[in-house]
Amino acid sequence: MTYSYQVCTHCVMDTTASDIRFDMNGVCNYCSEFMTKSKDVIFQDPVAKRLELNAFIKKVKAAGKGKRYDCVVGVSGGVDSSWVLVQAVKRGLRPLAVHMDNGWNSELAQHNIAHLVQGLGVDLHTHVIEWGEYKKLMQAFFDADVIDVELLYDNAMLGVNYQQAIKHNIKYILAGTNQATEGMRMPPGWNWFKYDKKNIKALAKNFGSIQIKTFPIIGTVDYLWYRLVSRVEWTSFLDMMPFNKFEALKQLSSEYGYRPYPYKHYESIFTRFYQGYILPNKFGVDKRRLHLGTLVSAGQMTREEALEGLKGIAYLTEDELERDKQYFLKKMGWTPHDLEMYLRRDGKPHCMYGTEKPLWELCERSYLRLFRT
Repeated sequence: MTYSYQVCTHCVMDTTASDIRFDMNGVCNYCSEFMTKSKDVIFQDPVAKRLELNAFIKKVKAAGKGKRYDCVVGVSGGVDSSWVLVQAVKRGLRPLAVHMDNGWNSELAQHNIAHLVQGLGVDLHTHVIEWGEYKKLMQAFFDADVIDVELLYDNAMLGVNYQQAIKHNIKYILAGTNQATEGMRMPPGWNWFKYDKKNIKALAKNFGSIQIKTFPIIGTVDYLWYRLVSRVEWTSFLDMMPFNKFEALKQLSSEYGYRPYPYKHYESIFTRFYQGYILPNKFGVDKRRLHLGTLVSAGQMTREEALEGLKGIAYLTEDELERDKQYFLKKMGWTPHDLEMYLRRDGKPHCMYGTEKPLWELCERSYLRLFRT
């Protein structure tokens, strides 16, 4: 059965999301699910939220007593993680800032991170993945035609955070993940399971026999060890306080010389080329809809502003897109023909190469059964 094209009358999600449904008023299930999931976080009673935050801060300080650091904060140069670092220091915590360098940092990201850690007076640990190794892993993902090339960055960032927490005997990782800017569910097929160590290793083996040496890979069993045995807690810190992205940007800019990006996650040159060019042209996915739709549903942007933000390509200018395209080709050692042929090939599911997603889902079900009884 085919469906006619439709856009939600409340947010900007549309029928490019395969499981989207609309009610009689044209409001999509992504909006309704977001409100069910997020209303108690975003619109939580301010007094209750403040008490929850104060209790958490007290716990972190107690667990970190006598240690150099009491928490880990992963920083990418984006607004969410930057705001976590600011708020952690403001509330008297002693964070270790952790950054994962995969060779694609923009100058703007480096500028933001440097100004932030200097202005806050915090230590920064940067894990550098050897470029030759990371390039081969990326090429394996391209050769496999799977959608989530960014699984590599996301998995490595998770791994680095947990590894540094263990190294320094830190019990809390404060993350920039939050309901206000990321609470809307990712449509099926738009990304992949982020702890899929098996999938990364399978692609590395099948497309180049790549040896993983400096890539801080993490899988389901690793996560269970960190969480259940080492008792390291991953916390969406921004959900514990009122968080408005645009107000945070103003303060970051005025106090720490922060310079914003045009779209979410554009602090990485590859990420913006991937989201702004590869995803729309190879997979028919425009993540701006999800990011802007979430801000609309969270009350931080009007639908009209979101629709305006969706006009044209996912770059400020064609010239900027062309610069990133040329940079990508040179860094990956591709020709324009290589890129054209890659874009023409059909995408393939991650699971056809091997995955530990069923193991993760089994653990989730077991955990829910255990704590519901």
